[in-house]
Amino acid sequence: MKKRQRLVSTTHIILLSFLVVIFIGALLLWLPISSSDGKSVPFLNALFTATTSTCVTGLVVTPTVSSWSIFGQIVILLLIQIGGLGVITIISGLMIALHKKMGIGDRLLLEDAFNLNTLSGLVRFVKKVVTGTFIIEGLGSLLYMTVFIPQFGVRGIWVSVFTSVSAFCNAGIDIISQNSLCDYALNPVINIVTCALIVLGGIGYVVWWDVLRVLKLMPKKKIKFFKSLTLHSKIAIFTTFILIVSGAVLIFVFEYNNPHTIKDYTLGEKIQVCLFQSITTRTAGFATVPQENLTNASSIICLFLMFIGGSPVGTAGGIKTVTFAIIIASAFSLIFNKDDTELFGRRVKKQAISKAMAVTCISFITMFVSTILLCAITDANALDIIYETVSATATVGLTRNLTLYLNDFGKLIIIVTMYLGRVGPISLAIAFNRKKENQNIVRNPAEEISVG
Repeated sequence: MKKRQRLVSTTHIILLSFLVVIFIGALLLWLPISSSDGKSVPFLNALFTATTSTCVTGLVVTPTVSSWSIFGQIVILLLIQIGGLGVITIISGLMIALHKKMGIGDRLLLEDAFNLNTLSGLVRFVKKVVTGTFIIEGLGSLLYMTVFIPQFGVRGIWVSVFTSVSAFCNAGIDIISQNSLCDYALNPVINIVTCALIVLGGIGYVVWWDVLRVLKLMPKKKIKFFKSLTLHSKIAIFTTFILIVSGAVLIFVFEYNNPHTIKDYTLGEKIQVCLFQSITTRTAGFATVPQENLTNASSIICLFLMFIGGSPVGTAGGIKTVTFAIIIASAFSLIFNKDDTELFGRRVKKQAISKAMAVTCISFITMFVSTILLCAITDANALDIIYETVSATATVGLTRNLTLYLNDFGKLIIIVTMYLGRVGPISLAIAFNRKKENQNIVRNPAEEISVG
């Protein structure tokens, strides 16, 4: 009974924490001081902005650069940082900084928030996550300053910090212009720094520490890098690499002669733009080409990449790379009549397969229902609507110029979709991580059914 109560308690605390932060953020953004013109924005717009920031999505109904004052932008940045790291992580980090003792309940919350399977070393893990995050965001800010300070002057410092945090947290919100990073499509510094921040934030904290562990051991034990990684890290890194490269190649092929995107660019410039597009679909939301100008084929590729998203225990959304890899491996094991699902010479547990299927199913249902509802209240192009709902479900933030024209009902639909897209997979992860209270339960009889 205690375990069941604990499941309900930790799940509800994590889900409600996002709601509380969103509501507080909406109230702050609703204040006249948050608006650039000193007048309160409509509360629904404030709620939408608070939701997209906390859920690190990036869809906006008002241009961030012109709609919000410095105070409003600070609120948005704090919401992005909280949403990227997670509310529980932020609170735990503050407790550690203030030397407050963490009880078993706090540790259970952390275990659930990070989707881990052990209470061992959680405090150390949080310290490393918070410290590593601020170091990377700081380095990103410094590199951005080499471009933004010459362009914006002193304001370039704030622009650099905001963009770095937004990129690392995979939020895709910027305070540079109303067309995202389209003006920097061919700027190598902006492209490289942004892509690096997106990948580092989306690959997952667990992979960070595993990579560092192996790198430390390599000189001492003469081990091979990739072979010495954990199975989780191997899957996350390999799948991320394959998706980024294959996505860039396909977008390059489909956009090569598109006069609205990259036709007039040199070969190197085309590669740069296509690589950025492939990486930003990993739930980052920045754009260096208008998404509505992409060919239909490229848009479908982007939908696929957005739905998958980043890796577990990171700042990205989507069903996650590891989830996708497990589903594909499970399908092929069934096709080739294998008893076990295997990846990199290791057997994948049945529980992981069930979890992957559940996360994918819930995410698809969220996207599907959102699409139907949005189609019912707007006469926009079907591809534009699907792009919007997949972007919201996977907390990406890319849009084919539809978000700005949503009516109030459309805004509410996307708000709910962004929230469910952010917390839905977390809820399922928590539920699956809890072991059953009694393994000797009475089961109903099984019966054969036809599938396929």
